This record gives sequence, structure tokens and C-alpha cells, in this order.
Amino acid sequence: MTLTYPWFLLGLLALAIPIFIHLFELRRPQRIAFTNVGFIREVKLVTARQRKVKHLLILLCRLFFLSFLVLAFCQPFIPAIKEGEDSNGNVQVVLDTSASMQALGKDDQSLFEQAIQQAHDLPTAYTSSTQFFLNNTQTSLSPEAFQKETEQLKPVANGNSASVLLAHQQSRVANKTSQVFVFSDFQKNSFSVKTLNALDSSKQVFLVPLAATPTHNVYVDSVWIEDAFVRAATDFPLHIRLRNGGSVTAPACRVKVLVQEQQAATLQVTVPAEQEVATTVHIRLKNGERQLCRVEVEDLPVTFDNTYFFVLQASPRIAVLDVAGNAQPPTQRLYANEALFAYTSARPTRLQYGQLASADVVLLQELPQIEAGLRDNIRQAVAQGKSVVIIPPVTTSGRASYTQLFQELGLGNIQWEPVATGSPVLREIATPDLQNPFFRGVFTGSTRQALMPKAAPVLRWSRSSNEILRLRDGDGYLAQFGSGRGSVYVFAAPFSGGYSDFVNQALFVPVMYRLAMQSYRQATLPAYRLNQAVVSVSVPNGLQSNGDQVFKLTKDSLTFIPAQRRIESIVQLDIPSAMRLPGFYSLTRNGQTIATVAFNVDRRESELASYSAAELQQLIGPNRPNIQVYSAANGESVAARYRTERVGTPLWRYCLWAALAFLLAEILAVRLLGKRTTGNAPARAVTA
Repeated sequence: MTLTYPWFLLGLLALAIPIFIHLFELRRPQRIAFTNVGFIREVKLVTARQRKVKHLLILLCRLFFLSFLVLAFCQPFIPAIKEGEDSNGNVQVVLDTSASMQALGKDDQSLFEQAIQQAHDLPTAYTSSTQFFLNNTQTSLSPEAFQKETEQLKPVANGNSASVLLAHQQSRVANKTSQVFVFSDFQKNSFSVKTLNALDSSKQVFLVPLAATPTHNVYVDSVWIEDAFVRAATDFPLHIRLRNGGSVTAPACRVKVLVQEQQAATLQVTVPAEQEVATTVHIRLKNGERQLCRVEVEDLPVTFDNTYFFVLQASPRIAVLDVAGNAQPPTQRLYANEALFAYTSARPTRLQYGQLASADVVLLQELPQIEAGLRDNIRQAVAQGKSVVIIPPVTTSGRASYTQLFQELGLGNIQWEPVATGSPVLREIATPDLQNPFFRGVFTGSTRQALMPKAAPVLRWSRSSNEILRLRDGDGYLAQFGSGRGSVYVFAAPFSGGYSDFVNQALFVPVMYRLAMQSYRQATLPAYRLNQAVVSVSVPNGLQSNGDQVFKLTKDSLTFIPAQRRIESIVQLDIPSAMRLPGFYSLTRNGQTIATVAFNVDRRESELASYSAAELQQLIGPNRPNIQVYSAANGESVAARYRTERVGTPLWRYCLWAALAFLLAEILAVRLLGKRTTGNAPARAVTA
């Protein structure tokens, strides 16, 4: 046992007071009733031995009372098992506020509630002058203020995990020895050895893992559609990938798909533990407006990720600009008769270059010559993300201008075939590769071998981004090349002049339709995650930029102004850290709604696999003596264990209780043993 304030032992000098009183009481004359007056009243005889016992008991009670009272002021304690280091008056507390902390632990209490209780009791292990830092607080907190702050914390979808909070905490209390307590579930997909290596070795770190009860947790990993081009009032397949982030199989999990608050589909899926299951439902968009959609999973007890938000909108008409050398190109009737496309044709001599900026796909169809102005505008259109389809001409006089265009677009490996004499020799085109993403969804079911077109190539290339169609001898007929943000599609042969019968075959319509539909790109994705740093949202081209008006993200009464950058028709937004609620957010500017953006929780939070105390200890290893693991599974609080191991067991409370007990014993001794002899009448007594 060790005394915190040993100089209080001087108070033991007060023991002389009861001893003096005791000795003084022995010198006082005693009244003794003689037996010869027993006929007047009954006298209870008290011997000298009994009086001495009574006075001795009272003396001992007084001595023990004063002794334990003095020891209480000395604050004795049993020394700690381990030698603790001084916190220098600063204690850092990292409390995981991520969504996974909503999982249930023992006694059906969430891990976050357990962490709050443990952190709330932590100041009891320190002196009242200790200052605390909680998560991202910039200023120190007194023990009382710290306890109030912990009670106000809540787990949120975009909450900070232990790894993120520890990275922020490394800059706290610089150049001062301090102690760090980390209360977290320590998910395996976010906490790693890298996090441990980043910790300051001069600080004592106490990891407090909170274990959840094994359970299942089914959530929506992703949703997607096969084709980016969506038609209104037409059924289309919606693919849903479900994943079980728990350690227990989820049987017959019910899933509902809602479009604009109307249930579009429902199904039941069994998802094995830590496995994925993909399923498909068919939905329909009634009109071309934005449709707010949700996938709801009925899965208990973990519910923070049971809803997946996404936005779907029917694709607008695709603007096709056909710049053709012929008066009536074969693509005119193809695109003009289909409502999906907004078709415009123009002769090279009457072309207005402004039309290129408003078109989604541009067809350069057998132009005899590519003028310099057209070449520059084509290059700019491709750099902005447009698609260009090049059908070479029959004539050879303009090949040099085409070659220069290829070079400016970065297609230097395209070469011209030598000019052949006589009629061109047609070669058969090979059957399309149905595994090619270009033909996904184009052909349905099993069809018999179709008659393939033939062509006499005037262009050849050694490689491309995507070989869409090939000749049977292996040479390319239609290929896709990446250039800037856009794509360039090149046919190896003209459509006319006997160089190809492609326009007369059944393959012509689906291929040309697919070329136009591939040019449509929706910059705004159906859904985003709250942990994404930057999101890109497309805005109307006619929306003028104004430095005094900024884009805002609004959800109910919440409004956020993110950092933003405008690049033509795309707005890049930096997601604010304060955005923590999943759901639909309206992108507004000057009070006008530009788009609706859906945000969901980080999928990593749905993976409940966490490190146990033993696994954490193994992860730490023997080379990090400053890091300790405090398990909260044995029912002992972190504060109590810290006091036992690092501070010691204080005994002043027991001393105080002992002092009060001896004071009570003295009172009882005086009342029970100090009764004088009583009778029916007073009697004279003589002095002994």
C-alpha cells in the first residue's frame, strides 16, 4: 500500500486527544451506592472491571475513528500492476461514429451505446484537472464537458471510422505525451496494420474493441441497367446485386423495388454469409421526368443500409448530324423515321459549325474532302466527348485530308489500301462476336446463320480500342478508337460505288442504331456514395455560368454549398463532410432545381467482419509496446481496468467507511454500555 499524501500522517498526533480524555476520566471521583440502602431502591452493581472495559472500548473506537480519518486524507492505494505513464493532463478519445456501430452487441445494446457508456466513465480514472479531446474537437474539454459531448454523439451514415479519426488525432496535443483511447468495432476492411504504423509511438494507445453478436446484414451493393439508353413507357430489366455483409446466412430476405412511391417489383432472396446474389426485375418509367427509385431490403436487426436510393430518367432524343457527300445518304431514312433520334443532314458546303456542338453523333459520310475548318471543329467535338463516324469516300483525291484528320485525332495507325484497278473485290464480313459489349442486347434468342454483307476495304489498321466487325480473313471492317473524351468509329469501306452491300443487309440497321445509341453518355450516375470525394453532374447546355450564383445540394431543411468546378456542361462537386444522411438531394441554382442526385451509405460500413481482441493483439505484435488492447467483453469497464493496471486501487473510500463505522460503534458503546444504575428513588452516594 502506498500513500498519495503521506504528510497527512501528522494528523495522527490527534490520537493524544482521546487518550488524554480517557486518562482524565479515570481520575474523576466515582459515585458508588452502598448495599445498605438497597431497601430504598434497587442498585445495579458495576464493578471496576466492567468500567474499564467500557472505557477501553470507547477509547479504541475513538482511536480507530481518528486513524482511519487521517488515512482517508492520505489517500492510500494499492500500486498498479503496470507502471503507467503520465498523461500530462491530456487524454484523447476516439469514438467511432460510423454506421456499422449500430450493430447489436450483448444485451441487445448497440455497439455505439456501449462505447458511449465506456467513454462516459473514463474521466473517473483521472483527476479533475485532466483535459480531454473528443474526435475532431479542436479545444480541450473538462471531464464534465467531455461527458456531455459524448452523450450528444450519434452514429451516422457518413460517420468517421476509427482509422479516419486516428489520422486526425495525430496532430492533437503536439509535442506532448498523451494517451489515446479508441472505442470502435475495428472493421477489417478499414482498420489495418497501416493504421497502426501511422500512430505516434510516444503516445500510449488503448484499443477497445466492441464485439457485435453474429448476424446477417443484406444490403444493395449496386444496381445497373444493360443499356445506358432508357426508353419511357417500355419495360426494361433492372439488375440488382445483393450482398450479405454478416456472418450468418439470410434466408428468404424480402426485397421491394419502388418507383415514385409505387411498388414496381417484389421478390425473396436467400443470401449466404459473405456472398453476393444478383437478381433481375423489370420496371417501367411512365414518362421522361426524373423518377426517384428505391430498393428496400427487409433485414433485421441491422437496418442502417436497408434502403438504396437511385434516380432513373428516360433518355432524351439523340441528336444525329449527317454530313454527307451524297444528296440522299442511305442513313437518312434510317434515322429520320425513328423517334429515338433527332436527325439533321447537311451538305459540307452548307454546314454550320455550331451544329457540331449540339449533336451527339456526327457522321462524315463519303466526303470528297475534309476542309481545315471542319477538321478543327471535328477535333474539338471529339475532345468534348462527341462521337464521330467516318465512312471513307470512293474517290482518292481527298485521302490526304482524311489522313491529316486521323493524325489529329490520334489515329496514326490507319493506312489507305493501294488503289485497285477494275472492279473492287468484295470480301465477306465475319459473323459478329456476341460477346462484344457493342452487341449486348442487340440480338435476342438463337437465330439461324444470317447472310453476311461483303465489302472491299480501302482502309486498314493494325489495332483499335474495339474491333466491332471483322472480315473473315481477319482484317477490320468497323472499329472504335478512343480520342480525348469521345470516340471515333471508322468503316473500312465506302457504302456506295460497289465497295460494300452493307446498307442492303439486315445487319445495317442494328449496327447504325447502336452506333448512335453508344454516343449517348449520361454524366449523372443513377446513384453515388456519401464517401465519394467528387461527383460529376450534367447540367443543361443553355444554363449560363454566373460567378455570383453557386450550385447547392438541398435535402429537406438541409442545404450544403460544396466546392464546385464547371467544365462545359459538367459540374464537379466536392462532397462536404457534413453531408451524412443518405437519400435524394436536389441540385439547385438560384432557386431552380437542375438535377436530383441520390446518395447512399458507404458499402464498406455494411461489411460487419471485425477484429476481435485476440486478433487485434496479434495484429499489434510485440514491436508496439505503446499499444494495448482493452477488451470490454468481460463486463469490466475500461476506466476500472485502467485504474487497476495503470493508476492502482484507491483505498481512501474504504478508510472513510471504516472511520464512520467506528464512529457509529462509539455511539452504540456510549448508549448501550454507558447506562447508569437506575432505581425507584434517588439515593445518596459516598465518594470512594
